[in-house]
Amino acid sequence: MQWLDTDPENCPIAHTLDLVGEKWSLLIVRDAANGVRRFDDFRRHVGLSDAVLADRLRKLVGHGVLETRPYRDAGSRARLEYLLTPKGWDLWPVLLALKHFGETHAGDPRGLMMEVRHRDCGAPVRLVAECAAGHGALTSRDAVATPGPAARPLTERSGAGRAG
Repeated sequence: MQWLDTDPENCPIAHTLDLVGEKWSLLIVRDAANGVRRFDDFRRHVGLSDAVLADRLRKLVGHGVLETRPYRDAGSRARLEYLLTPKGWDLWPVLLALKHFGETHAGDPRGLMMEVRHRDCGAPVRLVAECAAGHGALTSRDAVATPGPAARPLTERSGAGRAG
């Protein structure tokens, strides 16, 4: 079966985009990965209205990307802070890939806006796709995508499915 003969309905890329594929959700995940926890801080840093931010946070919590934890500042009512779950942290390489793409193709000519470095040695972190058999780092020219065991044949009924 060739790629164009597969039904994209169960594509993991499409499912991921259903969860976090719009700009604001990924920017919230970016900020959460960088230590932002509180509603007011997300609103101030990401620049969203209360209604849009509340909706995105609710969806990210509902999908298990973020979890809430109560906190209470002295003299204030109890509130929630938002933390990445293990599922949310699994998006960290995606953020690195988007950061790399942005720096390469839409970066600020003055240099990097954010550096990501190894906590122990201080060296820059880079994202690498590598062969599981130990053949080292790969480029897109070194890899090929083929339908896997969950691939289903495209039928007339499913021909209008999503792209993945």
